[in-house]
Amino acid sequence: MTEYKEIKAEILAIGDELLYGQIIDTNSHWISQELDKIGVRVVRRSTVGDSRESILTAFGEAEQRADIILMTGGLGPTNDDLTKPLLAEYFNCSIELVPEALDAVRTFFEKRGRELTPLNKLQAHLPTKCTYVPNELGTAPGMWFNESGKVWMSMPGVPHEMKKLMSDHVLPKIKELFPLPNIYHKVVKTVGIGESWLADLIKDWEKNLPGHIKLAYLPSLGHVKLRLTAFGEDNAKLHDDVEKQIEKVKPLIEKYIYGYNKETLEESIGRLLKQQNKKVALAESCTGGYISHLMTSIAGSSEYFQGSLVPYHNHFKNRILEVKSETLKEFGAVSEEAVIQMSQNIKKMFEADLGLASSGIAGPGGGWAEKPVGTVWIACAMKDKTVTKKLQLTQDRMLNIQLTGVAVLNLLRLCLLNKTE
Repeated sequence: MTEYKEIKAEILAIGDELLYGQIIDTNSHWISQELDKIGVRVVRRSTVGDSRESILTAFGEAEQRADIILMTGGLGPTNDDLTKPLLAEYFNCSIELVPEALDAVRTFFEKRGRELTPLNKLQAHLPTKCTYVPNELGTAPGMWFNESGKVWMSMPGVPHEMKKLMSDHVLPKIKELFPLPNIYHKVVKTVGIGESWLADLIKDWEKNLPGHIKLAYLPSLGHVKLRLTAFGEDNAKLHDDVEKQIEKVKPLIEKYIYGYNKETLEESIGRLLKQQNKKVALAESCTGGYISHLMTSIAGSSEYFQGSLVPYHNHFKNRILEVKSETLKEFGAVSEEAVIQMSQNIKKMFEADLGLASSGIAGPGGGWAEKPVGTVWIACAMKDKTVTKKLQLTQDRMLNIQLTGVAVLNLLRLCLLNKTE
């Protein structure tokens, strides 16, 4: 198989407003995704403030690491916008008026019935070593440099302006200049197992992956994604190679796999419920309707989602959901006994095939020695049995709600697949 030289890129997001948290840098995330699609590896993403020393240092470091340096921000006409003058300083060139750029800025303002001010005219002055790249959606032009075998592109920080410049000019030019491999990704999504345990299960398989296929672990809240990336010349062969490796690893972790690529856990469960023609109902206490929200966020969920109750107070667990007062008094609402009754009763009340329940101490207060904050009981009632599970989670309220949501959905998935222990 052909060996490809790895093409590396660095992304610099420039502006104090990013460091202060006044604006979230979504640009770098999007650029990374687009570069990944064409086989360019992003080796670093940096946020740099509006400081001459910081920006020049970032330029020098990026040039040492990367073949492609992409910058966003700092292109306005005011004195605090330093990207353009510092690029001219870095490349030891002057800044001069580009008539084509001035025409574009003038047209931009005329179309909007606005006056072109002397300050706005400054945006048509560009470093002499750059190639002018027109910005059809704004007034700050893009600036393309090709110096000493390195490619530099400076773009405005406004997301829709940057995206058009990237799509129309930058990505096509990169593909033209650099010998890039075909690249194929597939993501295997797992739930109910931590990253280290998962890695231990598949360590021998991972060790024997072909050289042109790389594995990345992508953990998130309650989930771990395995991303396989293949590089080569023939995209169809890359697809087949990755699929063969997935078939090899599936017997080791099939219990934990719920989907591939962009499929969510909620979508996976919806698919299973439809396939089995089963309906579900929920009784949520500590999750406060969060799980119902997840399930009903999927289009077509009315085919299998019967409804839910959030009997937060014990009085209504007893009065509406018919959890026995003796159970609540002897064992408490956060108990296996309580969630068994909650799940069974909600199943009956909503004429469902499966009933789900959650009850716990979300925090940050309310816990005690026997039942500390983060103690949660969940249950899934089916036709012939009820499966329960106790969770010991964190001290963070929102995190506990989210983790319980994942756990309940995974319990439902395992019950549907008849894979509960």
